[in-house]
Amino acid sequence: MIEPLYNPATDRYDGGMQYRRCGRSGVMMSVLSLGFWHNFGSISTFDNAKAMAHCAFDHGITVFDLANNYGPTYGTAEETFGRLMDKSFAPYRDEMFITTKAGYDMWPGPYGNWGSRKYLIASLNQSLKRMHLDYVDLFYSHRFDPETPLEETLQALVDIVRSGKALYVGISRYPKDAAKFAYNYLRDRDVPCLCYQGKYNMLVQDDADNGIIADAAANGAGYVAFSPLQQGLLTNRYLNGIPEDSRMARREALVPADLTPELLERLRALNAIAEERGESLADMALAWVLREQKVTSVIVGTSSVGQLIDNLRVLDSQPFSDEQIERIGKLL
Repeated sequence: MIEPLYNPATDRYDGGMQYRRCGRSGVMMSVLSLGFWHNFGSISTFDNAKAMAHCAFDHGITVFDLANNYGPTYGTAEETFGRLMDKSFAPYRDEMFITTKAGYDMWPGPYGNWGSRKYLIASLNQSLKRMHLDYVDLFYSHRFDPETPLEETLQALVDIVRSGKALYVGISRYPKDAAKFAYNYLRDRDVPCLCYQGKYNMLVQDDADNGIIADAAANGAGYVAFSPLQQGLLTNRYLNGIPEDSRMARREALVPADLTPELLERLRALNAIAEERGESLADMALAWVLREQKVTSVIVGTSSVGQLIDNLRVLDSQPFSDEQIERIGKLL
């Protein structure tokens, strides 16, 4: 049977998706990005990955967030994306903003980790082959390397842009001082940092509290938030205990000890506010991150089309009232 050609929704940019400018650049990002960290690798079905990717694009999501070692197993999320490019997205490449990263463990030996020039450039070359691309729109240094001179890491990013293999570069999970150095180094070489990617949600607000988000904006960079639902804690999944089929029960990123009685009480109180707003806890958690205008985009990781459709409901969220902001602030 010949598979029909993918024809994206003709109204994909008229269905309510919002776009925010990324720092002081010409790039507009969809406020929701589709993350490929889980559910797009070799242990997941390609048909489900394809359905989620199609759904995202059909609803105006233009940002697709990957990394070299996403899967599982390592590299297979990018391989899945390469198949998607071949089967679906090649005609629409210029409508997509594709990002990948390097900085964590990828291959054995001394050259497959951290932030050396050798690792970053070799990793991007591998990523492009896996994704069947000539270039990515954005390449991130995925984490700060305390052992490699920061100038080496950043100069590799500069040279990657000048080689044409990435249009923009960014940094992820960098400490505040290293991030400030990176902004200045890259700007001085006419390759400004497009954005900072960090973990930010209702339960983890370090990047707001310590000035990371404000510094990014002050230096002309956007901010992309990952883990907005804190691995599922900020959903209704755990409000009544730990389901047997949950990530926490399988000890994947979460363990039962994470769900303390105090946290459960806070989650239930937050859920009560969400219900007052006519939303799920997940809807409200996404809306809470996006209420910060310095946040350019939020990465959502989904395991099904249904979950992605649920996440898209944040586009209809109403603004928070002053009273809701005060109550939520006390809980957080």
